[in-house]
Amino acid sequence: MVINFLPLSESERDQLLASIEPLPIRGQAWPAWVKTVAWVILGLIVLQSLVAFNKAGVQVLFSMTGLILLVVFLALAVTTRYMQTSVTTIDSQGLRQSWLTRREVAWEDVTFAKFVPMLASKRLVVFTKKGKPVVFQGGTQDLQVAFAKISLAFKNRKV
Repeated sequence: MVINFLPLSESERDQLLASIEPLPIRGQAWPAWVKTVAWVILGLIVLQSLVAFNKAGVQVLFSMTGLILLVVFLALAVTTRYMQTSVTTIDSQGLRQSWLTRREVAWEDVTFAKFVPMLASKRLVVFTKKGKPVVFQGGTQDLQVAFAKISLAFKNRKV
């Protein structure tokens, strides 16, 4: 049996938006402690790399292993940087999050939403008409409360 999820009706969407007012809700996508831990880990990787390069010599960088480690470090550095600046917004148009690429879903494209409160990241997984899930991070209490209300709006509806 295949279940087809449908977007909220206009009245359901109006009720949802009224329950999470005042809009827009905007906040950091990641909690401050997670961002701090990311920087600490990145710093420890740099220190450990310096110790290793001091022992093995700079020629290690020119080996395949050294190049792979350098690429992985750069990927971690970029991810850490975007964690610092990423902002999630909920407004009357839909949901948006700045990231490496912009995540954006209009309300009329949302067919289901599930709040996933993990330890380091409170997430709202949004399913679109195309069936593609889009994950939004909520680093503030306002965003997390709104995520829970959005999830409940889809869970409690009678389709």
